[in-house]
Amino acid sequence: MNKSKKKSENRNRIIYAAFIIAILGGAYIKEYGLPFGEEKAKESKVFSKAAETEEENDMDALAAEAEAENASSDPSEIKGRRDLSNKIEAPSEGLSRIIGEDLEQPAPISNSEVILFKNSFIVSYNMETKCPNYVAWCLTKDRLDGKVSRSDTFIGDDVIGESSRVETQDYSGSGYDRGHMCPAADNRHDQMSMMQSFMMTNICPQNHNLNSGDWKELEEQCRQWVKDYSELYIVCGPIFDKKNPRTIGKRKGLKIAVPDRFFKVVLMIGKNPKAIGFIYPNAETNKDIRDYCVTVDRVESITGIDFYPSLPDDVEKKVEAECKPAAWGI
Repeated sequence: MNKSKKKSENRNRIIYAAFIIAILGGAYIKEYGLPFGEEKAKESKVFSKAAETEEENDMDALAAEAEAENASSDPSEIKGRRDLSNKIEAPSEGLSRIIGEDLEQPAPISNSEVILFKNSFIVSYNMETKCPNYVAWCLTKDRLDGKVSRSDTFIGDDVIGESSRVETQDYSGSGYDRGHMCPAADNRHDQMSMMQSFMMTNICPQNHNLNSGDWKELEEQCRQWVKDYSELYIVCGPIFDKKNPRTIGKRKGLKIAVPDRFFKVVLMIGKNPKAIGFIYPNAETNKDIRDYCVTVDRVESITGIDFYPSLPDDVEKKVEAECKPAAWGI
């Protein structure tokens, strides 16, 4: 009996000792890595310190490179975030500072707007009118160089609840075109962007003559401008002059408001930034593009939307007060 008890006590001591060794071993590995001896432990610490130093040196080199790039740039040039390779530019002082990732996005309108960030454009959607308040995008040369074919398949936007979601058949028999705000031809660079441009959250009821005529000519003019200016910041959308606009749609509880007019504002940034606005009636019309030109300030007063709020205040005030078609070659 005593012999058995003694064996049991010895076994408990061995288990306890193993437990202590395991704890100590774990602490050692956590501090020094695998136990390869004192010299290896020292090497491990030295290697770790060297890696930290190398990382710090890399960060210093990147900062120096960014500083040198800013020093060589024209201090009077206003830059956007985007370039054709989608790199993020380093911040710098003065008017060449970074304006913001989404320069094209206006200031918030109200708590009721639904902001939809698509692959290549931004939609402020109005759940009451069932139209966008605006659609905004940065048009670049590479967007036009794509080979994606036009979709021509209009679809509802699943982000909107089914009971409020506009479908393509809601326009059937209305007498109005499904008018793009961000044009399909501005989204040839990416299949998903092309598909999203045919979502009904990017669409408004538009007079056929306007859609295929003067409005189309303005879209084509913007694509011509971007070949000269590299990138443009564009915002467009509907204007409702009447408190109770005409509506289309045969479904009970889902009516789509018909705009009275449409607006578009265009901003070019760089050394000599400039902006211009346009207002078109939602009707059969055939005029020179200059007949539709207005200041961005005028569009803001009509729509209540604050465009390009990320611009420096002095620049925003200047460009939004000007309407100079000749400066745009029109």
